[in-house]
Amino acid sequence: MEQLFQHFNIIKRDTDLHIKRYLHEEIDWSNRLIAITGARGSGKTTLLLQYIKSSLPNDETVLYASLDHLYFTENSLLDLADVFVQHGGTHLFLDEVHKYPDWSIAIKNIYDTYKKLKVVFTGSSILEIHRSKGDLSRRAVEYKLQGLSFREFMAFESGIHLPKVSLPDICKKHLQLATELTNLFKPLPAFKKYLQYGYYPYFVENKKGYGQKLRETINLTIEVDLPSVQHMDFTSVHKLKKLLYVLSQTVPFKPNVSKLADRIETTRPSLLLYLQYLEQAQLIMQLYSQGKGLSSLTKAEKIYPGNPNMMHVLASGQPDKGTMRETFFMNHLKGQHQVNATATGDFLIDETYTFEVGGKTKDYSQIKQVKNSFLALDEIEIGVKQKIPLWLFGLLY
Repeated sequence: MEQLFQHFNIIKRDTDLHIKRYLHEEIDWSNRLIAITGARGSGKTTLLLQYIKSSLPNDETVLYASLDHLYFTENSLLDLADVFVQHGGTHLFLDEVHKYPDWSIAIKNIYDTYKKLKVVFTGSSILEIHRSKGDLSRRAVEYKLQGLSFREFMAFESGIHLPKVSLPDICKKHLQLATELTNLFKPLPAFKKYLQYGYYPYFVENKKGYGQKLRETINLTIEVDLPSVQHMDFTSVHKLKKLLYVLSQTVPFKPNVSKLADRIETTRPSLLLYLQYLEQAQLIMQLYSQGKGLSSLTKAEKIYPGNPNMMHVLASGQPDKGTMRETFFMNHLKGQHQVNATATGDFLIDETYTFEVGGKTKDYSQIKQVKNSFLALDEIEIGVKQKIPLWLFGLLY
């Protein structure tokens, strides 16, 4: 166990506390079992280390361990917990749990055995806590970490700390908000940068290599993370990559399931399952009609990339601006709100607000008769009436 403490102390020492992710303040750290899931590269490890460094004692009552560490090739997770508790351990942080065989059973046993031990674990966004073998749904409080919002990007990129704003406030007070905030910074050039390289925190390390790093993230998600959770073979992995490539060439994609299944040489049920896997991995977003949702039997109305940055590395040529805007909007809304397709606009939010997304010249013609309808427009700093600057939705989290 000494080697785990040595590794932990080194990475804890090098952890920067200057900027913390939005989820840091939302987690109730007093819970005895906490699950944090999110896409590869979204910052789960840093989130753990920042909490440990800023809020817990700097002693051996606290331990962080990544479950892909070589220690676990010869030692079990249950044995680690047993020794740790015997030596006075009170807080155990487990990273990358999906890389440990039968991780949920081990964590369930730890939870049930050591009543005074607090455990926080992280895993891929693909994990289904409620369907795990150990059935942790009644024990673990789950939080999901999204990639950087535009608001968080500004803190990392420029040191400008913008307020978090609710959707109702954006709809009612966007003129006041935009007027005040544009005195602090120029949103349009910053927003353009965000769409290109601002979604994953690793842009801070190397902007020039961001595209290559993002390609690696996508490949590792499909080749390593998905198989480790869903136990897929090489053939399925190959078909998932082919499916993502096909989708990326025509977005937003309006799926013809039968034709798409033929193109990647699979069955209709398998295709719908593959789409579900890609969405769980946050590599795509599926937009459903009102009253429908994610299931193996449901066809989405449209399919979008998982985030706007992906369009710059997957699209052939220059990414389509219209799709880029819609992808940004859906990505920022779906974490805290219900997002559906609607015949009268681009998106229906919480069955209440209708939004049409576009450039500065878009007019009200499509939604003028719709109650609680708005235009979310790119390329404007400040809006008017029902016209809201698109960048303002980047302050939702």
